[in-house]
Amino acid sequence: MISQEQLKNLFGYCPDTGVFIRKVQTCNRVRKGDVAGSLHPLGYLTIRIGRKNYYAHRLAWFYVYGKWPQQVDHINHDKADNRLCNLRNVTDVENRKNQTLRTDNSSGVCGVAWDKHYSKWKAHIGTNRKPKTLGYFDDVFDAICVRKSAEARFGFHQNHGSSL
Repeated sequence: MISQEQLKNLFGYCPDTGVFIRKVQTCNRVRKGDVAGSLHPLGYLTIRIGRKNYYAHRLAWFYVYGKWPQQVDHINHDKADNRLCNLRNVTDVENRKNQTLRTDNSSGVCGVAWDKHYSKWKAHIGTNRKPKTLGYFDDVFDAICVRKSAEARFGFHQNHGSSL
């Protein structure tokens, strides 16, 4: 693993923009002053240091605080937005409470789905990795209200379930 001192010798990091700038030229294609990082297929920016790839959001946290984070949550769900104000060090449980709306979601709200067996809207939530059914409803609005109430009760982030 790289030390904070080594990281700061190799890169400058701007917390307001989330951008890493190279301080040293490492080869002909990588020059001093270049913006560092390339887009990973999952949407995160990665930076190669030596023979190891690092996620830029983890490097940003380490650069500023000098400690490696457990997990870094992108508050606004933009995986390439590494501004310090958009990053928070969280546990796995906390990170799950700020997820993006899945692309296969049919209701437009996390935890609300049409149940074919009962021909009703089902509201459900997961807490501490355990699923919990909140109820079945004729009206989607009622299911959404129950789900949103449960999110508040269980401490979900206000951005949970929003799309990018």
